[in-house]
Amino acid sequence: MSVRLKLTLSYAGFLMVAGVLLLAVVWVFLLRYVPDAEVMVGPGGLFIPNRTDLTRAFFPRAAAALAFLLVLGLLGGWLLAGRVLGPLARITAATRSAARGSLSHRIRLPGPSDEFRELADAFDAMLARLEAHVAEQQRFAANASHELRTPLAITRTLLDVARNDPDADTRQLVARLHAVNTRAVDLTEALLLLSRADQRSFTREPVDLSLAADEATETLIPLAEERGVTLRTSGDVAPANGSPALLLQLTTNLVHNAIVHNLPEHGTVWVTTRGSPGGAELTVENTGARLSAPLVATLTEPFRRGAERLRSDHAGVGLGLAIVKSITRAHDGTLVLAPRADGGLRVTVRLPAGPDTPHAAGGHLSAAYRKTETS
Repeated sequence: MSVRLKLTLSYAGFLMVAGVLLLAVVWVFLLRYVPDAEVMVGPGGLFIPNRTDLTRAFFPRAAAALAFLLVLGLLGGWLLAGRVLGPLARITAATRSAARGSLSHRIRLPGPSDEFRELADAFDAMLARLEAHVAEQQRFAANASHELRTPLAITRTLLDVARNDPDADTRQLVARLHAVNTRAVDLTEALLLLSRADQRSFTREPVDLSLAADEATETLIPLAEERGVTLRTSGDVAPANGSPALLLQLTTNLVHNAIVHNLPEHGTVWVTTRGSPGGAELTVENTGARLSAPLVATLTEPFRRGAERLRSDHAGVGLGLAIVKSITRAHDGTLVLAPRADGGLRVTVRLPAGPDTPHAAGGHLSAAYRKTETS
């Protein structure tokens, strides 16, 4: 049975029950004023009906009334059920269209704000997010294919040149092949890390972001010294819950990104951590060229590099901030990117406190405060 038929039978059944109750009340009410006698003659020879006469007159008409109510209930219930289920038919059609791969279709259900309108709006919002996600994945697949194809094409070109020129310097060829292969390996490892973060295939445990910031900073000191960038770390204990390896990768990517995309000389990177009862916060700022808000909004997309953020020897594979975004999302946190007024970028990661996350008591700045500077 279809839902429309079920609703029709429900409407008709309810109407029949209400009609029977109403007729029963009328019957009981009439019995109070009808005498229980075979024949009664009133003043002037007026005939007064008894209960037998009332029964003969009432029940046929009551049956006719119930039959009319049954027909009315079935017809009216069918029409009302169709009208009520009309929006559901539009939602079903949109669902079938989405199942066939058409994610651009929207219901846009008109009318008052009722349950069906809320369902349609929620479905439209889901389709919009799904369409954006699919488009992002398609761009990611195309960009990843391009990025992976580039080192392979370079390798093939180098090998072709070496094959056609037997007297070529093999040491130089090996060095170039090693550099190209290293980049391909780095890209593959970044893609695997991105996939791991998206799948949330990790065990959560207490993590102190301040320690991750210290470790990432110490690891990248040689790169900062090479590029003439000053690293400044400060803050307090920042307890969170998550994967230590992924959160260290997140912090390392942010600091590395801040060093590479900085001023040509005398640049600065600030790494700050902060803890609160609600979670932990990590902020990485760097000097650099002025960035527009539209450009900053695209920096977390895979393989996106703005005109002001050109690739260099240490620029990575274009997945640094994309991995940061994925790790933050996997930890149910928020990632905020904003251009600095004086040039450069400010990145803030906020992670919620888990059920097992310890929070240091007061006195952060006195007991756990740290400040280091490396130039």
